[in-house]
Order: sequence, then C-alpha cells, then structure tokens
Amino acid sequence: MTTIVPDPALFAGAVSFSQEADTGLRPWRLPVEDASLFPSPDDGLFGRAGCPSGVRLRFATDSPTVRIKLRPVHPEEVTDSDPFVVDLTSGGELIDSQRVVGGEYVADLGRGTPASVTEIGDGIYEVWLSPFFATVVEAIEIEDGARFGVPADDRPRWVAYGSSITMCRQAHSPARTWPATVARALGLNLVSLGFGGQCHLDPMVGRVIRDLPADVLTLKLGINVYGAASLNARSYPAAVIGLLATIRDGHPHTPIGVITSIASPPRERVANAVGCTLEAYREMTRDAVRRLQAAGDRHLHLFEGTDLFADSDAHLLPDDLHPNGDGYELLGMRAAKVVLPRLLADVPRSR
Repeated sequence: MTTIVPDPALFAGAVSFSQEADTGLRPWRLPVEDASLFPSPDDGLFGRAGCPSGVRLRFATDSPTVRIKLRPVHPEEVTDSDPFVVDLTSGGELIDSQRVVGGEYVADLGRGTPASVTEIGDGIYEVWLSPFFATVVEAIEIEDGARFGVPADDRPRWVAYGSSITMCRQAHSPARTWPATVARALGLNLVSLGFGGQCHLDPMVGRVIRDLPADVLTLKLGINVYGAASLNARSYPAAVIGLLATIRDGHPHTPIGVITSIASPPRERVANAVGCTLEAYREMTRDAVRRLQAAGDRHLHLFEGTDLFADSDAHLLPDDLHPNGDGYELLGMRAAKVVLPRLLADVPRSR
C-alpha cells in the first residue's frame, strides 16, 4: 500500500485545519486561528465548529481499495447508540456507509471504478465525515501503482448557515443530512455552517460567511434565538439586517435565501423568556427581509421553513424540535425542489 499524508486540498466543506500532535489533520468549520474571537458559554460555538458536519475527503483514484485512518477526537463520546459513521459517495450516489471501529475505514472501490479509467479525473469519490464527532484524519492508503489526485471542483458552491437542524446529528448518516441530501441531488459543493445550539446571528460568523467563496447562500434563522431567548423584539430584527448587510459586503450579487424556522408545535405560540413566540420570530425575519428587499436587494429571497417541514410532519420530530433521520431527508428533498433551484436560477450568468 502507498500512504498519502492528509493535505487541506483533500478536504471539501472545511474552513480551516489544525495539526493534531503530528498525527493528522483536524478540519474546522470556522477559522481555528481566530478561535478566541468567537466567545460563547463553555466555548459552545467553537466546539460545534470542530464537528465536521458536511466535511468530506474528495479525491479521484483508480485504486480498487482505499483505506483511511481516522479517529474521533473524543472517543469516549462514541457509543453503540451514537456510533462513529462515515459515508462514501460518487456522483451524488451513496455507495457505502460504515461504522468506524479501530480507527480505519476501508472503501471497496473495485465495483464502482470503471475498468477503463485512464485519467485522474475519473473515479471521483467523497468520504463524508461524522456530523457530530470531531475527527482527525491521519492517513490515506491506496494500492501500490494506483493513481490518486484531487480533481478540480467546478460545482456551484453553497454555504448553508443554521442551527442543530442544519448540523443534523440525528441524520441516518453523514451524507443524509438535509444539506447533504440537497447537495448530492443537485450537484453542489457544500459548506455547512450548522452549529448546534449556536445560531445566534453572531457578527463574527457573518464576517466568515462574507469572506467565504459562494455561488449561493442560505441562512436558516430563529430556533436557537427562541430557545435561548438571546435576542428580543428590539434586537432580533436589527441582528438579522446587520448579519445580511455584513454578508452583502462580500457577496453583493450572490443569491441569498433566508429560511424561517421549521415547525415545532410546542413553541409556535408559547412565549420565551423575552416574550417572543416562534411564530413571532418568523414574522420578524420576514419583516427584516422585506425591508432589505424594499431597500434594493434584488438577490435576497425569503422561504418559509414550514413549507419544508410543517405541523403535519411533527410525527418525524421525536423531541418536538429535531427531525429524525427520515425527517432530515424529507426536509432535504423539499429544499432541493423549493429553495436551491430558485437561488441557482438567480446566479449571475458570468459565474
């Protein structure tokens, strides 16, 4: 076997990396060099940024077998009921899903790789890392004499910001989160900035999104602000407008889709500690978007989260808040029909 040392170029969906005790690379979804500038209780935001939801290894090879050595940063968190799982996809199709035991994922590519592969651009694969378990990738091994490379990725780049409902810990597997379901269906290069419990319209997160390359953007807003009562009727509308204005500084013509909260029956008409219901946050989000549209933002789009996941889907909310695996795939299939096509149709032709 030939060993390949992990390199940032091998990763898709990551924002930054750290070297972990000379044993490999750990991907992050915020700039790790600026970790101290993202303060939150118990460092919850940056802790979630260290979980590789939507992050994958992307490579082309004609090796019939690929071994990837990887380990969870906190192995004590992995249990039989909450396993460490990775997925293998090619051309958007899910080929394999495995629980990783012993720190090695073995991909059998013999069936999926054409026998006539002659160019490194053929046989492109993506290995999706766990949405929740921080992961270090230590090495990749291929058969001796096989070709291996990192192909160019010219797919439209989609940056998706949100809460745990975008991070999708409860998904069936890493490639079956709702953003991954959309990305695979429509051929998108996904960067998922779903941070469980931490979608509070942080200005520094807005600056990160502003500076990331993107062809389309989505912001799914409201549920964490409701749950933590972190913004009230005075501060929430201003925060939505400020976040979008910051992002617009770096993306003046990029289509942005703002998505209100999906259904959560116990929260719809129950006021939180600052006197706001979940429906009130939806209406404040709508109003903020309309104000920006009236001020001239022609590439800002509003979508109702309840069109993607409604009260009638509540049987797929085991805790009345987070969709289960089937619910996330349903949400993704609907977003692939309702949200992303509208945004992609608005991408400037000169992209």
